[in-house]
Amino acid sequence: MSDLNYTKTGKPQFDTLFPKIRSFLEKDTMDMVIDNEKIRGYRSPDTPSIWLRDHSDMMRGFRFFEKDLTSAVTHFADTQARNGRVFDYFTVKPEKVPCERENWCKYVRVPVEADVEYRFVKATFLAWQATGDDAWMSSLVPALEKALNYAFTHPWRWDENQQLVKRPYTIDSWDFAYTAGSHDWLQFQIDENTFWGIMHGDNSGFYEACQMLAKMLVHTGETAKAKHWSDFAHGLKIRMNEVCWNGRFYTHFVKQTPVEIEGVDEAKQLSFSNPMNINRGVASHKQSVSLLSEYKRRNANGRAFAEWFSIDPPFPDGIFGEEKIVGGAYCNGGIMPLVGGELARAYLEHGFETEGIETLEKYFNLISEKNETYLWYFPDGSASTIDTSTSPDAMPTDGWGSSSMLHGFVEGLVGVQDKMALLQETNLCPRWHAAGVTDAEASVGYECSQASFQYSYRENGDGIELAIQAAKNQSHVHLMIPQDAEVEKVLVNNNSSAFQQSKVQASNYVDFDATVTGGAEIQINFK
Repeated sequence: MSDLNYTKTGKPQFDTLFPKIRSFLEKDTMDMVIDNEKIRGYRSPDTPSIWLRDHSDMMRGFRFFEKDLTSAVTHFADTQARNGRVFDYFTVKPEKVPCERENWCKYVRVPVEADVEYRFVKATFLAWQATGDDAWMSSLVPALEKALNYAFTHPWRWDENQQLVKRPYTIDSWDFAYTAGSHDWLQFQIDENTFWGIMHGDNSGFYEACQMLAKMLVHTGETAKAKHWSDFAHGLKIRMNEVCWNGRFYTHFVKQTPVEIEGVDEAKQLSFSNPMNINRGVASHKQSVSLLSEYKRRNANGRAFAEWFSIDPPFPDGIFGEEKIVGGAYCNGGIMPLVGGELARAYLEHGFETEGIETLEKYFNLISEKNETYLWYFPDGSASTIDTSTSPDAMPTDGWGSSSMLHGFVEGLVGVQDKMALLQETNLCPRWHAAGVTDAEASVGYECSQASFQYSYRENGDGIELAIQAAKNQSHVHLMIPQDAEVEKVLVNNNSSAFQQSKVQASNYVDFDATVTGGAEIQINFK
């Protein structure tokens, strides 16, 4: 394991989580040669293909150690359609063995999917963030704008009346649609029988993508374009909350085409993009507290070993055309670590630190028994299998969920959040106090560029000491402190710093800014 990424706390659930997840991700790579170009990507756990949604989400984990972060993203850009549409996936390996044997180059776009273009923008941003390759990023900006313009104009993707992204009636952002029996298997196509509606996760994803593009454009000096995309994102956020927020959480699917499904109480269905909406920035703190309280309530009833539901309550068995998609399985109520990682980060950010830490520890215990991790589990905790999965190629090294958990760990508990590129602008928000850790060292870095950020943390009754090492960094520090502590002063390199003390729910925090050139010694003194 590289010394750029580690934690030292004396607690195995924290100190070994990164290497465990890295070991899973290192088994999920795919190397291809297409048009004499070498391409390296990270594959879906259930098919030997580079799916953009899996790859871009997994990038939040593998960007710390992978050297090639650009070739797969470049290939999606190179194969973009003239109208801006982006492929879902590509592969050179037979997928449906043994009936499929052809090792041709295959490119697929699932017509019902409305989320691909925002994932293209996010993959570009995350690759640029780790590499700092401004020239590569700038070369892709026209393709990114083209992708967003496609999503916001094409009649299959954009609802002119509500000014929101729309899609057929799928389970959250999964890739097959409900047909009321008009199709004899999983329906990936759009036709005259399609049931249309607004799915919250598509719109939060495009909100985040627009903001990411705006950041890249600010960096390249294109401030007018950056303002356009930031303003567009703001409007999307307002409209999404007006249409999709039901007072407690985001309604799974706001129907435009009337349809009733017997046995489904849609007012109760909580789908997996809900915590993602928090982390993407569309939910206010008040909304986040409401939403997370709903997850806590559902966890307390004991129907599942964890509240990482794909959707809850599930749809009736088999109504999407596949008999294996029963309640509690796969995307129809299966328990997914990819949801748990999002929940961990959201819990930790919004005053539910105990629940966030419990989530990370629950996952650590889950993967430690057999050193395996799966895309989904049944509510009783048993893992998906070849017999119960819709795919015969489900791997025990799922990178989609494990990288989500690593994201929650690094950004939520370790508390290093890269806001631009190369860890030069960060939010630093360690929450070791909630974990009962008084002495910690942590390092986060990108091996591809050797950019890194390290800190040590020491807590005692009189205050907290932070020592930061970074070549060039501007940090906003948002530090959790003991519940009854009152801050007397903050010293940065022995100079008094302005600070504010605040509450996040019942949790106690101190906020201040620190400029780091090489290193900084910070002392927070309590009264």
